[in-house]
Amino acid sequence: MTASQQPGTRRSQAADAEQISLLLNEIIRIGGTTAYQNEWSVLAVAKKFIEDQKLICSHVAHDDSGAVLGFQCLWRHDKLPTDWGDIATFARPTQKVRGVGRVLFGATHAVAERLECTTLNATIRADNSGGLAYYEKMGFRTYDIARDVPLHDGTLVDRISKRFDILT
Repeated sequence: MTASQQPGTRRSQAADAEQISLLLNEIIRIGGTTAYQNEWSVLAVAKKFIEDQKLICSHVAHDDSGAVLGFQCLWRHDKLPTDWGDIATFARPTQKVRGVGRVLFGATHAVAERLECTTLNATIRADNSGGLAYYEKMGFRTYDIARDVPLHDGTLVDRISKRFDILT
């Protein structure tokens, strides 16, 4: 993929579960950028990020060979209004490719708009500066902060909730 090419996007498929698992587990091992703290099996990834009943949509960004560069999911969440979607974005932490987050958000936004979601919610760890910057760049704005949420090791980290209004 040359610097001028944009990554492609498509709906996530069962065949993507292994690559998604590898990508997500690499992020978890690095630490500090996701609320997930335990590694995921391929089966668990397929159930949560591709087949979950509350999933509104799931997309992967890929290069010309089909390799997964990142993925984004949008779910219904019991603690959010019924017309909101809860978004999560993951991009390959090594050998990054520009534009992955932007093309993923374009695909997710189109589905959310078509299904008349009024608002998207993203909840990001306060120590995830890259994630916070990404969502700000996409137009999300902070509306709530959960203070001192404990990690598995007892470390307290704020969780920042940002919203993106689609339909008002």
